[in-house]
Amino acid sequence: MAELNSRLRQAECKLHYHNGFIQISQDDTVAQEIENPFWRLVADPKWHNVDHDMKEAIDLRDTGGRDPAFYAARSLESTIKIISGEKQLTTGKEKGAANYINNLRGAELIEVWELEALHHFFAKVRNPFGHGPGAAPMPSLTEHQTNWAIENAMIWIKSLVRRM
Repeated sequence: MAELNSRLRQAECKLHYHNGFIQISQDDTVAQEIENPFWRLVADPKWHNVDHDMKEAIDLRDTGGRDPAFYAARSLESTIKIISGEKQLTTGKEKGAANYINNLRGAELIEVWELEALHHFFAKVRNPFGHGPGAAPMPSLTEHQTNWAIENAMIWIKSLVRRM
């Protein structure tokens, strides 16, 4: 895998191979500091759903599909739920991501400001795409916002997994 990625970089073709998929990679720094460590962490079978949803997010982004940030947020939510379960923090009374995030804070795995940042990410990025807008305008993100949402989710996932 490392050799293939090295050859792709040398050929300047802006592709990256990870966990069985070849995807577009625009930024070498992001690939080295965010993407590569992320894919290594989620290669373990227990992170299958995290891996699957993030691949879906990236594929949707790269092909102009609908709501890639939603799938990145799903990936992050799965991570939070797995950690909550493994740390025996899950009560069975959780109704959404916010309750699982609260579990992490209750166990002091995250600080208050991190809890607030995660709540905000789910409220402003995941929720608008996870629920129908009714008569309101259909939610959308710019290309830059979508990239930020995907990279932000990857960074959070890396950070949370490393705290386990």
